[in-house]
Amino acid sequence: MTDNTNFKKELVGCFGDPIWENPSEAMMEAAFNHHNLKWRYVTTHVPAENLHAAFAGVKAMGYKGFNCTLPHKVAVIEHLDGLGESAEVMGAVNCVVEREGKWIGENTDGKGFVQALEEITTPKGKRVVIFGAGGASRAISVEIALNGATHITIVNRNEERGKEIVAILNEKTAASAAYVKWEGDYALPADTDIVINATCIGLFPNVNDRVAVDATTLTSNMIAADVIPNPPNTPFLREAAATGCTTIDGIGMLVNQGRINIDYWTGVDANPDVMRDALHDVLNLGLAQK
Repeated sequence: MTDNTNFKKELVGCFGDPIWENPSEAMMEAAFNHHNLKWRYVTTHVPAENLHAAFAGVKAMGYKGFNCTLPHKVAVIEHLDGLGESAEVMGAVNCVVEREGKWIGENTDGKGFVQALEEITTPKGKRVVIFGAGGASRAISVEIALNGATHITIVNRNEERGKEIVAILNEKTAASAAYVKWEGDYALPADTDIVINATCIGLFPNVNDRVAVDATTLTSNMIAADVIPNPPNTPFLREAAATGCTTIDGIGMLVNQGRINIDYWTGVDANPDVMRDALHDVLNLGLAQK
């Protein structure tokens, strides 16, 4: 029974830059309302130089945790009291949880992606190409490696960041990994099973930006996935679908990692259909496209 005399709500939220295009609040608030939880999820613009001050602010205001997206997934670590197991391996955090006065960094991005992928196939035994070397790439590459992917290629323009992820994979997982410098349109190896855009290319409002991939090397036996939820049907996925690839948009990953976040914060296993419907409504997708 809801206590109508208590107007206090527990606070969580999301820090990022950019952040205004991030639809997470819609699905999180829908889940809180559905489960009669007196919680609020606050979308907050936090530039990189303000991360320290923002973190001090959530402590002062009694937040129970927060999500962090670009550019904070790695930078936030220095402000935390500890890391969960997967975040420790990845060196990236997307979910901060207050536990008995300690602020612990977790990573649910990779877990959310694997859950979405497993609706089609398992990572086990697969050869994977990932574009990008930011926090999302770290999380996904480690999680699919821990779930049995045999080889992972990181394609990125910044050599230092790309090689850093490859070192993590080779040293801390059973998968083999290699770095390729991203120059021009990348030609996918013919034996690629899964190709993933883990960059912000195509993110709203830059909805026409394309991932520099040689479309002639995308084949119908490949799965193409994008981490971007807004818009979910990115130029990369449209290009991949045109060649016959099976595609996975960013909605499934976003819903799955959101459910895990809510469980960490509240202990409640949130209804994924409620969260997905909220995203489809706010992004004007229509339920028929689910």
